[in-house]
Amino acid sequence: MNGAEWLARSLKESGQTHLFFVDAVLRRTLLELERVGVQPVLAHTEKAAVYMADAYGRVSGRPGVVAAQSVGAANLAAGLQDAYLARSPVLALTGHKPIGHQHRNAYQEVAHAPLFAPVTKFAAMVQEGADLPRQFRQAWAAAVSVPPRPVHLDLNGLMGEFVERGEAGAPPAALGSWRAPSHRPVAAPEEVRAAAAGLRSAQKVVIVAGDGAALSGCGAELLALAEVLQAPIATSLGARGIIPTTHPLAVGVVGNYSAPPANQVVHAAELVLFIGCDTGDQVTHTWRVPKPGTRVVQLDADPLEFHRSYDAEVTLLGDPRATLAALVAELGTPTRSPDFLRWAQGVMAEWRRAMAPRLTSEAVAIDPARLCAEVTRALPADGILVADTGYSGIWTGTLVELEPTQTYLRAAGSLGWAFPAALGAKCAAPGRKVIAWSGDGALYYHLPELETAKRRGIAVVLVVNNNSGFGQGWPNYLKQAGNRPKAAEQVLRFGPTDFAAVARQFGLKGIRVEKPGEIATALEEALDSEETVVVDVVTEIEARAPEPWTPEEGA
Repeated sequence: MNGAEWLARSLKESGQTHLFFVDAVLRRTLLELERVGVQPVLAHTEKAAVYMADAYGRVSGRPGVVAAQSVGAANLAAGLQDAYLARSPVLALTGHKPIGHQHRNAYQEVAHAPLFAPVTKFAAMVQEGADLPRQFRQAWAAAVSVPPRPVHLDLNGLMGEFVERGEAGAPPAALGSWRAPSHRPVAAPEEVRAAAAGLRSAQKVVIVAGDGAALSGCGAELLALAEVLQAPIATSLGARGIIPTTHPLAVGVVGNYSAPPANQVVHAAELVLFIGCDTGDQVTHTWRVPKPGTRVVQLDADPLEFHRSYDAEVTLLGDPRATLAALVAELGTPTRSPDFLRWAQGVMAEWRRAMAPRLTSEAVAIDPARLCAEVTRALPADGILVADTGYSGIWTGTLVELEPTQTYLRAAGSLGWAFPAALGAKCAAPGRKVIAWSGDGALYYHLPELETAKRRGIAVVLVVNNNSGFGQGWPNYLKQAGNRPKAAEQVLRFGPTDFAAVARQFGLKGIRVEKPGEIATALEEALDSEETVVVDVVTEIEARAPEPWTPEEGA
């Protein structure tokens, strides 16, 4: 069996259904994949292909596989940043010119290793077909181990052809059971006891669950612990929906991309329990929430996350789901005052009352808050919502309500990520409906993937929050421009573009929505379709998404 046959059959036997790529690479493998029933998905840019693989990995738990030839390696590496930051398992395959061509100004080639070093946790050069089985297994294992992250195999040959032609010398690998997270250790008993003692000693406890908690799937255990402690639960943006977002214990997303209640509640805590949370600037409102000096207990499967931003009085090294079960058992039924939780619930209820009129707004152009309410109602019970970065993340992360049976995927920072990611998510879960929320500014990045959706028959609902500009920065920039509004428009405004008409040019269905009352019908029609449908919603650029509560200086 040569390398091409081995790779194709190993992907098939490992449960992979798709491989995402940009030509020209692994052509022998691609033909073999088609033969064994794994679908090669040709994208129009390497970054789009990576974003597809990223979401495929997040939904399936297996590495999304993406490939590009030597000249595309730099573009592919750039696309891995989002997967790396989001702790997503991705297996990147590239070709490189043979050793005899290296360091001789080979056409279109730069050194690959420095490009991939910041965005992968494992990388290797594969020189021969015989090396492929060992390095493939090693890369796969690294991708799904804690923390899951991208890995890179650089194959000998411009298109990897030397590895494809060589003898593999091993039967195909079947690695489908190696999923993220690949191991679920329980924290040491002494750590669990110390954490329980710390939690019992504080009355104002808040839980902050992060992306690691979402990866662990610990929603039920999280609720059980919070009920014992009478503790509000805040989440990172990536953990949105780990518990029902309307649950009485939920106070929403905390940090820079939050509505006011979560920051206010976390800042008021006596003790914060971080669970699978990276404590970076976004989730802590640039390290202002919780306030300096707040007691911290930290549970994480990755020890490198301990003490990164806050000195923790207790750390628990273990899988969140397994360790939370042990912690609940250790806590028993302590006597707790409900006063702090009731206060937090009051803060949350007051904010919901304040936002309610916007959720039913009949304004034209449309308030995106109304669009959020309609997406909440339309998303099926097992649906997947894929959101872009910036304002797309804030709108959906604060105003779209979710259940744990649904899946929320968000960009870790790469504008334009959502639409190609939605295609990858649909490939991983063909039986589930997928809605992508993208701003028009983000969609311009990867608009040609509408052709990919049409050609491959991938059915998602692409909702475009179309305000003809970059809405997040618009009011502040307009203010800075003073008496030169035209200068501000030249920088942050574009269009107007009718994306429904654009969709039709690609042979897809497009629905233009200009009034709030039209949104529900458009979403229903789009979700009933078996092909990608663009729902182009004309929204108000002046509409402001919820803004985070910020403590006073020194508070």
